Amino acid sequence: MISRRNFMLTAVTTALALSTSLVQAADTIKVGVLHSLSGTMAISETSLKNTALMAIEEINAKGGLLGKKLEPVVVDPASNWPLFAEKTRQLLTKDKVDVIFGCWTSVSRKSVLPVVEELNGLLFYPVQYEGQELSKNIFYTGAAPNQQAIPAVEYLMSPKGGSAKRFFLLGTDYVYPRTTNKILRAFLKSKGVADSDIMEVYTPFGFSDYQTIVGNIKKFSVGKKTAVISTVNGDSNVPFYKELGNQGLKSTQVPVVAFSVGEEELRGIDTKPLVGNLAAWNYFMSVKNPVNTAFIAKYRAWAAKNNVPNADKVVTNDPMEATYVGINMWAQAVKKAGTTNVDKVRDAMAGQSFAAPSGYTLTMDETNHHLHKPVMIGEVRADGQFNVVYKTPTTIRAEPWSPYVPK
Repeated sequence: MISRRNFMLTAVTTALALSTSLVQAADTIKVGVLHSLSGTMAISETSLKNTALMAIEEINAKGGLLGKKLEPVVVDPASNWPLFAEKTRQLLTKDKVDVIFGCWTSVSRKSVLPVVEELNGLLFYPVQYEGQELSKNIFYTGAAPNQQAIPAVEYLMSPKGGSAKRFFLLGTDYVYPRTTNKILRAFLKSKGVADSDIMEVYTPFGFSDYQTIVGNIKKFSVGKKTAVISTVNGDSNVPFYKELGNQGLKSTQVPVVAFSVGEEELRGIDTKPLVGNLAAWNYFMSVKNPVNTAFIAKYRAWAAKNNVPNADKVVTNDPMEATYVGINMWAQAVKKAGTTNVDKVRDAMAGQSFAAPSGYTLTMDETNHHLHKPVMIGEVRADGQFNVVYKTPTTIRAEPWSPYVPK
């Protein structure tokens, strides 16, 4: 039987432990990291989780925010789009995070959107997308169509880009490729390209048998200068590019410009047959400037310290830069607001600027929650990096609502 004295001692000890736990919890600012670490999108998203953790460590090493350390809460939605919504609700209601950095595909973001709006959460979304969206609870640090897709097609139509007259639109079957291609089809028609010179093909997530599709690209390209616009996402890029090599389809014959293929996706591919193919982004690892040199060095050091697989071969890419910029801008806004309160941080985000690894100073628009970003087009090199063949002299303001698609 427990004596009254022992009972009281136990109760006091429990209360003290609970009180200490609450104080410790209050002494950190919780940050949600919402990326697929398994499934078809893990090839792309794992490095964004790593970048987020690196940025959080860096902020903590400088003293944290508001006198508190940042505490990352990492969850894996496993490339399962409804699970993104469930994990977001968990982060906001159970884990009590103040902000979430995450998502890659538009379908995952659209799964999260109603949850962050309902619970007044804050999501920073780091990947290029189709536009046609503006939520007060989301900051879009990737490219809108006028910062990637349309400039890429304009480049392909120019003499420097090969003067393409025919376009094969190949994408993964979900909202981003279909909406982006709707925008591009309308844009191409406005430039006088006939419907018969545009072909659209979609494949499921995780698709791997591209033999017939690449054969059809070769047939479609007969007679007119043709380019492929690829919005293929995730690990399907590996078999697609391998099949281009298998069938000997060179960039000098039919260039491919990709909107979701960067240095990370090319790591597992023999890129020699792909030399000269293109990608359109707002950052490439190969750009030369002191900020990027430091960014690459920091990530390599972080990868080695944290036993990232093949740490000696890690690369950086555009969505990693957008993740890094987003976290640092949020931290600046928290300092300015003096709080992590979502409404006050939202107001403080307007006009924030950050010297980015791209070599440009990026600014958050005062009204539309999108970054002003440069446009870059790169050619694949034999080592899996990109030679930048085109870049804008200044950053471009995002136009999330495309004039080619009605609201």
